[in-house]
Amino acid sequence: MTTFHLPDLGEGLQEAEIVSWHVKEGDDVRVDQLMVSVETAKAVVEVPSPYTGKITRLLAKPGDIVATHQALVEFHLGNNEQAATVAHKPSSSASSNTPSSMTVVGRMNVSDHELIERAVVGGTQRSFKNGRTRSAPAARILAKRLSVDLARINGTGRDGIVTVDDVLSAAKLTRQTANAYQLPALGERLAGEFEPLHGPRRVMSQSMTMSRDEMAMVTVFDDADVHGWPGRVDMTARIIRSLCRAVTAEPSLNAIFDPNGPARRVLQHVDVGIAIDVGDKLLVPVIRDAEKKSLAELRGELNRFKQASKDRTLTMDDMRDPTITITNFGTLAGRYATPLIVPPMVAILGTGKVHRDVVATESGGIEVHPRIPLSLTFDHRCITGGEACRFLAMVIKDLEKPE
Repeated sequence: MTTFHLPDLGEGLQEAEIVSWHVKEGDDVRVDQLMVSVETAKAVVEVPSPYTGKITRLLAKPGDIVATHQALVEFHLGNNEQAATVAHKPSSSASSNTPSSMTVVGRMNVSDHELIERAVVGGTQRSFKNGRTRSAPAARILAKRLSVDLARINGTGRDGIVTVDDVLSAAKLTRQTANAYQLPALGERLAGEFEPLHGPRRVMSQSMTMSRDEMAMVTVFDDADVHGWPGRVDMTARIIRSLCRAVTAEPSLNAIFDPNGPARRVLQHVDVGIAIDVGDKLLVPVIRDAEKKSLAELRGELNRFKQASKDRTLTMDDMRDPTITITNFGTLAGRYATPLIVPPMVAILGTGKVHRDVVATESGGIEVHPRIPLSLTFDHRCITGGEACRFLAMVIKDLEKPE
């Protein structure tokens, strides 16, 4: 019997949710045949079969959360079983704690690096200085709540990473008692089963808690008067263009921040994350080099992402490493908001629902003009109020141009 474990899907993802099986117990499968679809914080990933043989047991069902390297499916390979086991055994130079990093055959790339994600939208591996203890985001959050010193914990995760269970053990709690510790007693009207958060919603909970705990966020509000726009205008594309021009005038908001320095890196390229509401989740695909694209090209990218979001075909590359984000919550409701930044970014621009407001004219009269409400949240640890206000003023100036 040969067991296949959930492989390292890259991007530092520690777990995935089973979306659907494309095989069942007793099926004969071949190498590279689609076996299971799993959903990570970033995308739905199709996992092919690493072997030719018979499926004897599926070890998870749709909706289950499976950790990286957790047993996923058992195969019977017949006479080829021993050879297959040897063929997929990690080489002596690989880490002994990554038994399945060599078990993927076919289309999926794997990695033997431990990457720590800091956000829903993801990113490449970032190194931090000053000897910070390596730990999963959820473990850091829990350690802070339970007043546990991470530096005193010997991590049991891969390559010594501190896990949630390590934190609970240090606090002399189990998962069940920890839940009771954090949640006050509920009355009869509130009693009942809790539904665990899965996929992007679960990671959103972790990243937003981290954002709240770590960042000094300030939001400034203003409106762009767009009565000079000629007829119908692609508002979202115009907002992206205006944001890019504001970056040219005030580049400090197009940056990433390392709190351990503290240090920041101002970026030359503008990769704009666009928040897209899809049913019960929020996806944030990234328009690369947005500052170089025309309005028509920006609209083409937006249409592609919207369709891919509906079809659930967005890839990890589509959502990797934004440098600044736009959230257009006004398409649903709301005039102003205080959108939260996902680290390591330092700014997010929110656009509210367009309103027709009564405004005073220079001649002393009054007119009714359409205006776009804007909410700019910035990280005050590395961005000054003056920089943020100059940035927002440039966004408004460009939006108010007729074309």
